[in-house]
Formats: sequence, C-alpha cells, structure tokens
Amino acid sequence: MSKVVKFGGSSLASAEQFKKVADIIHSDEERRYVVPSAPGKRFKEDTKVTDMLYACYDMAEAGKDFEKAIAAIEARYEEIIEGLGLDLNLDGEFEIIRKNFDGKAGSNYAASRGEYLNGIILANYLGYEFIDAAEVVCFDAEGEFDQERTNRLLSGRLAQCEHAVIPGFYGAMPDGSVKTFSRGGSDITGSIVAKAAQADVYENWTDVSGFLVADPGIIKNPRRIDVITYRELRELSYMGAGVLHEDSIFPVRQENIPINIRNTNAPEDNGTWIVGSTCQKSKYVITGIAGKKGFCCVNIEKAKMNSEIGFGRKVLEAFEENGISFEHIPSGIDTLTVFVHQDEFMHKEQKVAACLYRVAKPDSIEIEADLALIAVVGRGMKSTRGTAGRIFSALAHVNVNVKMIDQGSSELNIIIGVANDDFETAIKAIYDIFVLTNL
Repeated sequence: MSKVVKFGGSSLASAEQFKKVADIIHSDEERRYVVPSAPGKRFKEDTKVTDMLYACYDMAEAGKDFEKAIAAIEARYEEIIEGLGLDLNLDGEFEIIRKNFDGKAGSNYAASRGEYLNGIILANYLGYEFIDAAEVVCFDAEGEFDQERTNRLLSGRLAQCEHAVIPGFYGAMPDGSVKTFSRGGSDITGSIVAKAAQADVYENWTDVSGFLVADPGIIKNPRRIDVITYRELRELSYMGAGVLHEDSIFPVRQENIPINIRNTNAPEDNGTWIVGSTCQKSKYVITGIAGKKGFCCVNIEKAKMNSEIGFGRKVLEAFEENGISFEHIPSGIDTLTVFVHQDEFMHKEQKVAACLYRVAKPDSIEIEADLALIAVVGRGMKSTRGTAGRIFSALAHVNVNVKMIDQGSSELNIIIGVANDDFETAIKAIYDIFVLTNL
C-alpha cells in the first residue's frame, strides 16, 4: 500500500509543527509522497508567508524597495531551519527570487515560492527526494491544468523514487513560467499526486479533525462527519465548507481513491473519510449544512409564461450577455426567479433588466437583495420522509421566512434561501432539529 500525504500551512508554520509532521510521516511506512503548503500563521495575529510574498512582489512591481519585506520572509524560513537543526542554506534561492522579482516574473511565481522553499526544507528534514512541481505539474497555453501530460510525467517520476516531497499549489506553463492553482490549491496538488502514484489513500492533514456538520463559527462544537461521499462534499464545499479545496476531489474521484482529512495536532483522531460511495449510514438524516451570504434574486413575472416556448432561454440570455452566472432558477406557472451573486449583479442590474424587457418582454421584474443560500446535504435524506417539512417547521419555529426552496432530483440536497440577517439563526435551527434532537 502507499499513501500520499498533504500538510496545510498551519501544519508547517514553525519548526515545532515540522517535527509533528515528521513524526506522523515516519510512523507509517506507507506514507511515501508528501505535498507541503507554505508556512501558515504561527499565532492569530501572524501573517501567512503566501500573503507576505504577494505583498513583497506588489512592492517590486511598483518599483519600490522590497528588501525589508523579502528579508522578513527569509527570516521566517531561517527560524524553521534553525529550529530543526538543519545544515541548510537558502541564500542562493533567495538571490534567485530577488532577481526574478526585479525582473517582474509575475505574482504566480511570487506566490509559489512559499511552497517551493518549504518543500526544500521538508525534503531535507525527512531525507526524501525533492521534486519541483514546475517539472511535473503542467498547464496548457491557455492556463488550464493539463491532466494527461501531468499524470504521464508525474507517474514516471514517482516510479523512480521510493519517497519524495512535491510542493503544492503550482506547476508550469509550456514556456516554463510558473502557474498557480487558485488559493488553497495545495489540496489539488495532493490529489494529482495521489492519482499519479495510484495511491491507496490520500491523507490531507490540517488543523481540524475532519469535516464538521456545520460551521464552528456559527455552531458551538459541531459534531464531526465520519464518512462523506464525493458528491456530498462537492455540494458542501461549493456552499462554503472550507476544509478542502472543492477542485481537489476530481483527480482522486476518477480513480476512486479515498481522502482522509486528519488533524496534525491530534493525529490519534480518525478524522473524516471521503469516499465514492458507502453502505455506512450517517449518524443523522443530514450529513452537513453549509451556506453563503450575498445573493440577490430577480423575480420575472409574465402571464402564461409556462406555455411560451423558449422563455427560459430568453431570460438566461439577458444574464449571459452581461457576463453573469446564475445559482438557482426556481419557477412557477407565471413566475421565474433567478438567484445570482449580488456583487456581480449590482453594477449591471439596469442593463440586465433592460435586456430582459427587450428579449423576454415580462409583465414585471422585481429585484430583492441581501439574501443567503443554505445547503442541507445528506445521502440519508433520500430514504427519509418529511425532511423538507422538518426544515420548514424548524425555521418557522424561530420566525425565519423562507424566500426559496430548491431540491434536486437526486434528493441529495435541499437549498433554502433566507434573508442575510436570518442566516445564522436558520443554520442553528436546522442543526438543532437534525443533530441535537436527532428525531
């Protein structure tokens, strides 16, 4: 068996954390390939190294003196090296970084150096081979991830070494320039490495013991999810559950490689298992609750709308022409409502309205802002009657007005629209009825 292990920024923020990581890796000989993030915060008021790099490069790009800023970054790594007692010098690497910053190598290059340098240190500390992700993670000329070429190069390289450290978050374009994934993209690299290595498990180590049923910022000490499917995770991640980058699911999902979310500071915890499918029933009817604020809805009314062929296409055409994507489209006989991100829509609302009147000729249009969407997700809902009714009952009990409800045919999730001001109250009510009372 083999395992790919990815460690987040908080897991590698200091020499003390590095030692915990090394103990975890060496405690299981199946943990062969390691994907590190850049150093995160050492304490609440600290700054992540990636943010320090972005700020430093902004100074360089603006033609300002960035020596003090880059020296602070260098000091962060020196502190780790000295704390680990390593015979390692990064002066040469920082000279290259200074030259590339002066040469305006780009913000992607700048941000990637956090993982790159941390990877060098971790490989040195573990005694593993270091593989620069720019050599094996490929993007095409349009900046899209090249899965086929990456898998071919990376699997060939991994076959030649028993243990390796591959930095997360970045790869390279065809011309050799560095390209990063979106923020949190080290999770994606871990998944890519797991696929290339044909690993049995992809362990993602962070500072929490797995996925929680709800946001701990809203619910005090929420219960942990023991097992969740890829599809459930996709729904929760999209709606704001932030333990794992949502795009990291796809490479391992293709190979049916399970993901295990673990806590570096509590390695004895089993964490959360993410799997393709399972016969294991969740503890509760629902698996998790997640949501986002900052939506608005455009309510379009037109008599006999349901009998007008192409009406929905005309409505969506107005949004497409203005570069706005939609979230949900609940409809009635004479009404159709489009939910969109408020920050994308608010500056274009009159253009969209004018286009709607031109192409769809509605009787009226009403716009409502400051809405939130909440996803109630769970494979157990499919076999349980009355789930939607219990949600309505719980929300009515705390005087929350439901603006919209949408359930997909898969019966995997129910989306509820509420006012922004009712967001936290609604999540607490749903959590209470399904988890605390567990009726």
